[in-house]
Order: sequence, then structure tokens, then C-alpha cells
Amino acid sequence: MNRFFLLAFLLICSIKLSAQSKISLIPLPAKMEERKGSFLLDKNVYISYPNTELKDLAVYLQSAILETSGLKAGLRTGRWMQRGARTISLQIDPAVTAKEGYQLDVSPLKITLKASTENGLFYAIQTLQQLIPLTGAKKIPALVIEDEPRFSWRGMMFDNCRHMFSVDFIKKFIDQLAKHKLNKFHWHLTEDQGWRIEIKKYPRLQEIAAYRNGTQIGPDRKKDVDTIRYGGYYTQEQVKEVVAYATSRYVEVIPEIEMPGHSVAAITAYPYLACGAVSFENGKPFEVRKVWGVSKDLYCAGNEQVFTFLEDVLSEIMPLFPSQYIHIGGDEAPHDAWKTCPKCQARMKTEGLSDEAALQSWFIRRMEKFINQKGKKIIGWEEIMQGGLAENATVHSWLGVESGLKAAKSGHDAIMSPYSHLYFDGYQADSKIEPMAIGYWVPLDSVYAFEPVHPALKDKEAKHILGAQANLWTEFIGTEDYFQYMVFPRIAALSEIDWSPKASRNFDDFNNRLVAQYQRYEKQGIQFRVPVPKLAVVRTSGLSSTIALTDPTKNGIIRFTLDGGEVTPASSRYIEPVTLQKDQVIRYALFFKDKRKGSTDSFPKIKKAKK
Repeated sequence: MNRFFLLAFLLICSIKLSAQSKISLIPLPAKMEERKGSFLLDKNVYISYPNTELKDLAVYLQSAILETSGLKAGLRTGRWMQRGARTISLQIDPAVTAKEGYQLDVSPLKITLKASTENGLFYAIQTLQQLIPLTGAKKIPALVIEDEPRFSWRGMMFDNCRHMFSVDFIKKFIDQLAKHKLNKFHWHLTEDQGWRIEIKKYPRLQEIAAYRNGTQIGPDRKKDVDTIRYGGYYTQEQVKEVVAYATSRYVEVIPEIEMPGHSVAAITAYPYLACGAVSFENGKPFEVRKVWGVSKDLYCAGNEQVFTFLEDVLSEIMPLFPSQYIHIGGDEAPHDAWKTCPKCQARMKTEGLSDEAALQSWFIRRMEKFINQKGKKIIGWEEIMQGGLAENATVHSWLGVESGLKAAKSGHDAIMSPYSHLYFDGYQADSKIEPMAIGYWVPLDSVYAFEPVHPALKDKEAKHILGAQANLWTEFIGTEDYFQYMVFPRIAALSEIDWSPKASRNFDDFNNRLVAQYQRYEKQGIQFRVPVPKLAVVRTSGLSSTIALTDPTKNGIIRFTLDGGEVTPASSRYIEPVTLQKDQVIRYALFFKDKRKGSTDSFPKIKKAKK
């Protein structure tokens, strides 16, 4: 009976894992109808485009097909047709009315991609690329897709202040935003720990503010700090290069220049920007912060030179970014220094302000007026609502969803980024088995569960929710591999939140489609997080327990130990359920394609798993 029970359990697991559709797309399209037959991708396939205006997209499609299939399709323009050839046709069609939407029609003889705009065609290409099988015959299933995004703001924030990354890596990340149909790249460029963008009028920002004399490398801000000089910045030419590349991928780059708080790096370079000659926190000379967190040193709201500085900085920055938005931060700005600063108190009296919260609101409104005069709009973290919200500001809700709801109800646009669901610097599993991260827990299912539009909003109010954005703060993320580990596959869940219809979202179905997505990541060289095998206790009898393990990727090998030792490529391979005797512990890990190892977990849980 026990043997029969185990076999039945394994059969159920096998059926469940193999139940995914042969068509595995992320994000899930709005409408999709499968048909009979398939389009064979081979040397006789040509890409057809009507005019030179679509040539860049045709070349991009050619490279996308080559990347996935190894086949280089020919390019033809106009109505050219060769006998026996099969075509992939790019067409601008005003009948496709959905903004950023597209239609994709695959038949055995032809593939047609239609959209009213070039970025719609670009997203059609992303879908088509996912339809190309990674192994076996390159047969694209016949189908018709009508697709459009649910939200206009589909973004991720990239923090370069805690750690620097190369321009090439940033481009690689932008490529992945595009593949996931995300269209906003929020670039965090100034902080207490470093100033990362060249400002020619203020050279000390490059010489001093861009570097710190140590970095927090563990949870203890006093003990876990090294003494290695660290820093760097992006030149304006590099910024232009990134923005141009993003534009070619239909990604909008939004810079963030923090104010009035998170400004210690700038103050260190130009101390006159602060409320006093030395740090309000410790009475010592200003220093670019080694540790992350909240500082009480901030720009002096009563000093006119501060506004001259910020206006000069923004006057250099705004021409570099075509985006209509400038993110001005506004978060985590304690007002302690302002309360004792004669200049700030005089400003409050002159302006008739009741308290320091109102002074912050005045500060933000003044900067908004300047930015609006330059043809731009501001976005600020939800703290910009303190003391009253600036007239045209967009609120970035991060402490929860309440500020986003309040903003939407008052007629202001809002971007939803609650840390509980969309902060990708949080742990993806138990901290005992994961690399160092921020203390909160944001596993894949929590990301997928987030709904940007709260039911408390009326339809008119809901229109002010622009979309959702995930944020990756790089406090402990100093390498490209770790960066990708924290982003992938959570970015796939984000893409579905932002793109797919709410009614179609289903986490079990999403998990099934992730099986193919893991393979795409592997082919693209992405160092994604290899998941931990799923464990189930299938039988408990007396002093023993029998446990079964399954591979969520369907492309890995599970290995385990029973002696407490570390799981290595030489450890036993899991084939069938394992019976544990009293006090015995199994440690197990998944090796994707028997190569890259995921985190090691255990049953029963142990206090600290060995890495």
C-alpha cells in the first residue's frame, strides 16, 4: 500500500508539471487563439518590411530570430516575394487602435505583425521571439494574438549609488526590460553614498561626492563596514549613450536626483549646502556615507545657494533625458536640522509656514515650479505629500499603498511600488539559505500577488494609477551576477502585473510558464535564481518520514546529503522519495542542467544551513 501511495503521488506531480501549454508566453497576452499547424523557421524565411522607416525594426527582428534559433532570416522591402519563400511581415496598421498594442498572426505560410506604432511592433517581436522553440525543429505554432498593456507605466528602478555597474551591463538590463515588455527605467543617480552623474559646473561632485572611504558589507552598521575606497560616476556622454540605447528599445529613462534628504555626498563636496559647517549628526566634517540608511544632514531650505545649486544641476541633467519626468526623491528627510537652523526658521517665518513639514512642501513646490518651467514634471516618493502635495506631482507609493490611494483620490497620478511586494532587494526565501539581503521577505509569489488598483478606488480614480514598478536598491548588491540573481525571475512576475489583464493572472499557470522562461534566461546568459526543490512529506510512520522532492524548472538535477554535509555536484542524485529516520536531516539543492546550483535547504529545518 505504501509503495502504491508513493507511485500515485509521483504520477500526480508529473501530470501537474507537464500540464503547461506548449505555448509559454510571459507576460500573458490579452487575447490568444491557437490554431492548427505551424510555421517552419528555416533558411527559406524572409523578413518583409514596407519602407525604410521600419528597417531598424526589421534588423532587430532578424537579430532576435538569430539569437533564439541560430537562423539568419533574409531582409526584403516592398512587395518582393520569392517563390517557395515564407515571410514574416512587419506592418503599420492604424486599425490597431490600442496604444502600444499589436496583432500577431501566425499561419503555416506567413507571420504577420501589425501595430499602429513602431513600439507596438517592437512588443510583437518580443512575443514572436518567445514562440520560437529553444530545442528541436523551429516550428512556431499557428495562432492569433491581440495584445495590449494594462498599464502605461511598467518599470524598474536601478540604484547605482550604493554600487556602480558598467554601461554595458546597464544596456543588458535594458534589453531585459524590453523583453519583459517593461518601458520605464528609473535611474537612481544621487544618494548619501555617492553622486553618480557628471555635472560640469560643479567638478567636486566628480572629485569628492562620487567616492566613499568604505562600504557597509553586513547588517551591522558599526561593525560590518570595510575601509576600501569605492566609487565612480557616469559621464554625460555615457548617460547619452544609455538613453539612446534605451530609446532604441522603447524604454524611457527617468533620472532621480534626491532632495532635500539623501544628499550627504553633495554636501560633502559643497558643505555650504547644509544647515551648518559640520555634520548635524556627529559634529564632525561631512563625509560621503559608508553605510546606507537615513541621515539627518540635508539641504538647507533657508539657503538660496541651495536652489541655485539644484537648478544648475537640473539644467545640465534635463537635456540629457527626453523623458517628461524628473524624479526628485523627497523621501526620508528628517527635519531635525531645520528646526535648529536660523536660515530655515527665517524662511518659515517669511513664507508663513506652520512647521517643518510645510517647509518641505514649500521646498518641493519651489523645485516643481522650476522643473515645470523647463517643460518637465516631477515624481517624488510618497513623503512629498507631507505638508501638502505639489500641484502637478506624481506620487511614488512605497511604504504601502495608502499614499497611492490618497493621491489618486485627490486627482494626482501615482506609481505603485510597495516594499512588501516590489522591493527586489528583499529576501526571496528563508534568510538562512539565501545570500545577504535587506531584512524583509519578497518571494516570487508575493510579487505576483500584488494588484496595483485597490478595490477602494472608483473607476475615475483608478485611472490615476499609472502602473507598478519594482525597485532594486543595491545596498548589498555589488556584482552583476548577484544583481541578476535578485531580479530574475521576479521581473517576470512584475511584467505580468503590469501587462496582462487582471482576470487572466494565475500563479500556478505562471509557474508552469516559468519552466520555458528559465530556459530562455539560461540561453541569454542570465544568472537567474535557481529555485529550491519543492518538498512534500508523503508519509509519516512511527519514527520515520518519507519525503518527495520535485524540480520547479524541469531542467535540473536534485542532489542531496543525509550526513549533514554540504550538497555538491558529487552528492547523491535524487531519484525517488527518501525515508528519513529519527533525528536524520536531508539537505538538498537543485543544479540547473546539472551546472549552476541553487540555495541549499533542509528537512527538518536546521538553524543555519552550510553554504
